[in-house]
Amino acid sequence: MGYVLGLRCRECGAEYEKQPTHVCELCFGPLEVAYDYDAIKKTVSREKIEAGPRSMWRYADLLPVDGPPSVGKQVGFTPLVKAERLGAELGLNNLYVKNDAVNHPTLSFKDRVVSVALTKAREFGFTTVACASTGNLANSVAAQAAEGGFDCYVFIPSDLEQNKVLGNLIYGAKVVAVDGVYDEVNRLCAEVGDKYGWAFANINLRPFYGDGSKSYGYEIAEQLGWRAPDHVIVPCAGGSLITKIPKAFREFEKLGLLDGPVNTKIYAAQASGCNPITSMVKTGAEVLRPQRPNTIAKSIAIGNPADGYYASDICRKTGGGAEDVTDDELIDGIRLLAQTEGIWTETAGGVTVAVTRKLAEQGRFGRDDVVVIAITGNGLKTPEAVKDRLSVELGIAPTLAAFDAEYELRYRLPNLEKELVPA
Repeated sequence: MGYVLGLRCRECGAEYEKQPTHVCELCFGPLEVAYDYDAIKKTVSREKIEAGPRSMWRYADLLPVDGPPSVGKQVGFTPLVKAERLGAELGLNNLYVKNDAVNHPTLSFKDRVVSVALTKAREFGFTTVACASTGNLANSVAAQAAEGGFDCYVFIPSDLEQNKVLGNLIYGAKVVAVDGVYDEVNRLCAEVGDKYGWAFANINLRPFYGDGSKSYGYEIAEQLGWRAPDHVIVPCAGGSLITKIPKAFREFEKLGLLDGPVNTKIYAAQASGCNPITSMVKTGAEVLRPQRPNTIAKSIAIGNPADGYYASDICRKTGGGAEDVTDDELIDGIRLLAQTEGIWTETAGGVTVAVTRKLAEQGRFGRDDVVVIAITGNGLKTPEAVKDRLSVELGIAPTLAAFDAEYELRYRLPNLEKELVPA
C-alpha cells in the first residue's frame, strides 16, 4: 500500500506533491492522482486481490491512500446481479446490474468515495470534514464522519428529499440547507473551505475522492471473471464516476489482470430536466453549457458538472454514447427494475434503467453483448418519486367471501381481459 507519486494536472501535466488541493495553479485544470504502476505491478495479482477483504479495500494497492483505511472498512464489493428477467424485457441475454443500492453503510455508491476521502483527510491531519451534496454524498460523509470521530458539516440544497435530510441528521452532522441549486451550494463550500480550513470531500480532496470510484470498475471486472464488459451505462451528476470505471478497466489491463483487451463502450445517462453532459455528447459540442436543473432526479441534478467535459469525452473515445429521459420515463425505469429483479433504486437508477431501455431500442447492443447497468442508490431514499403512482385500496372484511369478491374484481377479471385482447 502507498503507491501514490503525487498529483498531476489533466490539462498541462504540471506535477504536485500529495496535498489537499484540486486545481492546477498554472492553468486551473483539474488535478488527478499519479501512481507508480511499475511498483504496483510487482506486488498486485489476482490471487492477492481474491485473498483480500470482501470490500473495496481488496484493491488497496490501487487506491490513493498511504496506509490502511481509517473509516469504511466494509464499504463495497456489492453484488453484480445477472438480470435475467430485465434482460428478457430488453432483449439482452447478458445484462447485469451492479447494485450499489445495498452498499455499506448508507446504501449508495458514494460510500466508496467517502471512505477514501475521509481516510485521506485523517492522513492529512484534518479533524473537520464537509461536503457539498445533492443528498447521497451528504449521507455518506455524515455516517462515516460519525464512524471516524470527525466533526462534520454537510451543505445541501434546501429542497432536498426529506429522507435524505433525515439521513444526515441521524448521524449528528451539522446540516446547512442552502436556498439554491447544487452549483450555488458548491461555490459557497469552496469559499467556506478556504476560510475555515476544513476537508471538503468533493472539493479540496476531490482527486483522492474521485479515485475511490475506481473500485466500482474493479469489482465489475473481477465479478465478470476478470474481463471487461462490452457496455456500461452510468448515471451522470458531476461526471466523475463515468470516467473512473473505464480507468479501472485500463489499469487492470495494464497490470495484466484481465483476460482479453478492454473494448468497453461507455454511455452517459441523465434526466432530460438536467442533461448538460448528454446534450454535449449528442450534439457533438466541445463546450459544456450549464443548465438550471428541473427534474425529480435530484441526486444527479448538477447543471454545471465539474467533470462534464471529461465525461463527454470518454463516451466519444470509447465509441459509446449518451441518452436522457423524462421524469415519467425514469419512474417507469424504477418500477421496471423493481418488478423484474426485485431491486428498488432511487431516481438516478430509474434514469439509468430507462436510458438502457432506450439504447436497446436504438439497437446499440448486440443480443449477446455483456451489458452492465450502474445502480448507484437505494429507492428507500426517494419514495416521493413513486408514491403517487402506487396505492392500496380500502381494506376488505376478514372473510373468504370478501376476498373472493376482491380477487374476482381486481385480479382475475383484469388479467382475463388482457389475455382476450388481440396481440
